[in-house]
Amino acid sequence: MDGSWIKLRGADGFSLDAYHAAPHGAAKGGLVVAMEIFGVNAHIRDVCDHFANDGYEVVAPALYDRAQRNFETGYTPDDIARARKHTEALMYAYTQNDMQAAIDFSRARGQARVHVTGYCYGGSVAWVTACRCSGVTSAVGYYGRHTIEFVSETPRCPTMLHFGRRDASIPLDWVETIRKQHPNVIVHLYDADHGFNSDRRQVYDPGAAELARVRTLAFFEAAP
Repeated sequence: MDGSWIKLRGADGFSLDAYHAAPHGAAKGGLVVAMEIFGVNAHIRDVCDHFANDGYEVVAPALYDRAQRNFETGYTPDDIARARKHTEALMYAYTQNDMQAAIDFSRARGQARVHVTGYCYGGSVAWVTACRCSGVTSAVGYYGRHTIEFVSETPRCPTMLHFGRRDASIPLDWVETIRKQHPNVIVHLYDADHGFNSDRRQVYDPGAAELARVRTLAFFEAAP
């Protein structure tokens, strides 16, 4: 299934690109995918296409467009350094606006149920979106390192988080803090590293990725 690029416009008037993938036939609902630090690259587009094959109409906003349009990169140390410059420049200042634009696009397309998921940087974006945006049916975050910085905020929708026990960037006591402060949030731990969902990286763990995927899809289906 091949997706295409579209334009979104947020409440502040800013126009950003987004990758859009629709299923064949009627959709189960909408899904907004928040990218990793590497942009809406081939891997994230693949993720979107797979979710479209699962029956969702998927939108992945290019969250770096305010810093650099058409940014996408690979996984070398130099790539990571370039990506982090954009993350550090933008952080979460525009997250609510840009993710809300994607949610509103899905709603305008007739999707009564709109879910959110994200990976790495996008895992934290998914948490912030769950806490601040409207019209979200459920949210799932994968190994969002900055989630701890927003632990005082409470999701407005059912929320699930996936973390890796071997992820040195997210100490397990942070995960425990999130659990304790948000007992209604479902938290899963895997014997895996940061980025375990990405088959483009050496840390890819197919077993953990598949289990997390099954849990995520079931969570979307079960959300009220």
